[in-house]
Amino acid sequence: MPSADTQAPAAAVLAPVGAAGPAPAAAPLPLSVVIPVRNEAPNIAPLVAEIEAVLAGTRHEIIYVDDGSTDDTAAALRAVAVAAPVRFLRHRQSCGQSAAVVTGVKAARGTWIATLDGDGQNDPADIPRLLARAEREGGVILVAGHRVTRRDSWVKRRSSRIANAVRARLLRDDTPDTGCGLKVFPRALFLDLPHFDHMHRFLPALVLRQGGRVVSEPVNHRPRTRGASNYGTLDRLAVSLFDLVGVAWLQRRWKRPVVDAGE
Repeated sequence: MPSADTQAPAAAVLAPVGAAGPAPAAAPLPLSVVIPVRNEAPNIAPLVAEIEAVLAGTRHEIIYVDDGSTDDTAAALRAVAVAAPVRFLRHRQSCGQSAAVVTGVKAARGTWIATLDGDGQNDPADIPRLLARAEREGGVILVAGHRVTRRDSWVKRRSSRIANAVRARLLRDDTPDTGCGLKVFPRALFLDLPHFDHMHRFLPALVLRQGGRVVSEPVNHRPRTRGASNYGTLDRLAVSLFDLVGVAWLQRRWKRPVVDAGE
């Protein structure tokens, strides 16, 4: 079963890189964009440029978490941080995407968090629309991107459809695409969730377990044009099925109390 331990895994020792670190005691920002990456050096500068263009009118920061890259990702991050509001941390050893997201959200100063994958397949142009809906509806909410037209291989698309159908039936999270990396949610909400390996795949179910609401928004999805995927189809499917059982266990082991005000 997954652990609800909220501490970073022992292997996720942070190496100080650039200007990153724990969330500083400064005025909060409206938005932090958290991007977990591993071996994505060619995608760093183009993605930052896109984010800066679409968020030009919004106070924000970009937080990259380098999950133990062995390429030039660290050097690429140092280069972009010179001219853009980029902060970054590095796991000395790879601990997985979920651990990187947890590290980034903990370091963030934004009231709202937007996550997206670092491979360039999520379109930053969708962030303002998802953020606007989150702010408009407010409260304990997760706005999840829905890749209506996937730009992946047939095998990936087919395996995702199967996984989504099984997950939706077992967890009843009413979300058509939990695998989309583009999501917007309050930082405070995420910090209240149980943290465990691969939790990023189950954020809608965890938010519902916490008493929140989940809504989906159609988003653009683009083919990968640089670098190589860090995931294999079969190994990802096997791990997801194991985690699915664990998340179902978590749902059944928690009763959310209705609290009345005292006199």
